[in-house]
Amino acid sequence: MGLLGGSVGLAIKAHGVSGHVCGLVRREESIAECLNVGAVDEATLDPQAALADATLVILCTPVGQMADMTRQLKPHLSPGTILTDVGSVKADVVATVEPIWPRFVGSHPLAGSEKTGVTNARADLLEGALCAVTPTEQSDPAVVEAVEKFWQSLGSRTLRLSPEAHDSVVARTSHLPHVLATALVRTVLGGAKNGEPDFCATGFRDTTRLADGSATMWRDIALANPDAIADAVADLQAELDGLRNALDQKDAAALEEFFAEGQSLRGEWMRRRD
Repeated sequence: MGLLGGSVGLAIKAHGVSGHVCGLVRREESIAECLNVGAVDEATLDPQAALADATLVILCTPVGQMADMTRQLKPHLSPGTILTDVGSVKADVVATVEPIWPRFVGSHPLAGSEKTGVTNARADLLEGALCAVTPTEQSDPAVVEAVEKFWQSLGSRTLRLSPEAHDSVVARTSHLPHVLATALVRTVLGGAKNGEPDFCATGFRDTTRLADGSATMWRDIALANPDAIADAVADLQAELDGLRNALDQKDAAALEEFFAEGQSLRGEWMRRRD
């Protein structure tokens, strides 16, 4: 019951989705946090109590823990229970969880934040957000449809694609930005040529916001999607190599084209997004 789990619970209530919402937590103090935020009707440390008669279970753990968590929960699941998740990597998660629980279909709501914990949950976090749903050839069509309808009931848009296609896309649109933000912080504030923190103003703050994300979570994401992230880093490196060459040559036309194309592409994306 972190940021996403809490936001799902708040969205269920905000949209009037029927049902009893129970949060399974790891720490005693999390029970009060979940209840105080209003994300659940009930919170517990007991898997059996949490999963009794559950029709839908949403895994909100880091991607590296999904399979182990499913094994722990399996004895407490009813035969008809549907299982999904909110992880930002799908191929590895689906490949390890689906054999344990065939009524699992992967999900990824693209609505995260650098903030963590249920106390940062928001009822509107999923509103209008795209949620990728990643069935396989083994998926039950009725389960896929139920998962899609659930996310749609919370105000999200759904897109169905394969786990592998999902991971290839988000390596560039989600994972690479976090890698870049972290590398920028390390370059400017760490190492032998570390900068003066007082000179880091709003541009640095806004560009590096993502670096506040959980190191453990992002370690697991990198380990679960290494090839696609490495390909995205290589493409970014090629862009930087081109920029460095233009700087070495003092090529005014190439430099202006570099910045103008970036401005134009971002402007077009913002117009489509809005």
